[in-house]
Amino acid sequence: MHFINRLLYLFYYLKELDLKRFGLFLNHASSVTGKSMVKLIADDVYSVFKFNTSLIDYFCFRFYEMKNFERSAWAGTGFMYEYQLMMNPKKVRWVLEDKAAFNDKFNSLINREYFQLEKTKKNPEIIKRLLENSDGRIVLKNSLGQAGKQIKIIISSEFTQDQLINVMKSGNFDLAEEYIIQHPEMMKLSPSGLNTVRVITQEKDGKIAIIAARLRISINSLVDNLAAGNAAAPLDPVTGIVTGPAVFSDITRTDIFFHPITGVEIPGFQVPFWKEVVALVIKAAMMTPDNRSIGWDVGIKASGPLLVEGNHNWCKLLWQLPVKKGLKKELEIYL
Repeated sequence: MHFINRLLYLFYYLKELDLKRFGLFLNHASSVTGKSMVKLIADDVYSVFKFNTSLIDYFCFRFYEMKNFERSAWAGTGFMYEYQLMMNPKKVRWVLEDKAAFNDKFNSLINREYFQLEKTKKNPEIIKRLLENSDGRIVLKNSLGQAGKQIKIIISSEFTQDQLINVMKSGNFDLAEEYIIQHPEMMKLSPSGLNTVRVITQEKDGKIAIIAARLRISINSLVDNLAAGNAAAPLDPVTGIVTGPAVFSDITRTDIFFHPITGVEIPGFQVPFWKEVVALVIKAAMMTPDNRSIGWDVGIKASGPLLVEGNHNWCKLLWQLPVKKGLKKELEIYL
């Protein structure tokens, strides 16, 4: 059964493989190690079966530079899928998958106006309020979008209520939210997009533990996802201070100690309202006890933190790459 599952995973990885990215990483690994591409590919496939990783994990984790005992410490795509399926069963994770359902569930913690397209007839006044919001911008989303995809920011003064509804329908957007104005310190770090904090919570025996915290940094981008080419840095979960340089999921790029556009130093950066951030995610985690392992994205406004979203399938790259080590053992204790 174990072998069959890994074989099925391999077929899935091949089906979903970004060939351009795979080729870029393969060329880079070959030039760094001097190993042939054929040998690297064979080792990559071996790792799928041996370490439950994906074909891309092999490069992102830099397995091509590691011995087997080092590789075994990393939580790969297959392991994370199985772990998160166990911790966040399909029948209850919908509240995290669907952004509209998430906003309704955690309405008291999101601190922003929003409306769902299918409910506009019941509450037309909320469209008017959103169009008249003080910042003058609105974020359009697909409620089931992932990794920062299917997001558009519009200027509210350029739209009537009917025009807003029409652009949402034509663009496959079913959710509209008030734009979040981030804290001045976060704005200094990077003003191009909302820079969020990813805090991962884990429930056990009714208690909530914080197992990791990362700062997601936008780089000339509207979103801050690693998958969109942005960076992430490790945070001390006690203090909210960045403890190292920011990293990329692109293995051809080097770590950064200063933001490449603003010049703000990244190690030592203090996330504002850290105690409030911690209290917020613990409160949120307690509101959905059936989902036991959640990656919360938190925005920081001048007035304090707010929930942006919660992820049942939180990213193993964002979790492990910033600290440059495999962290699988930190999850195995909860199995």
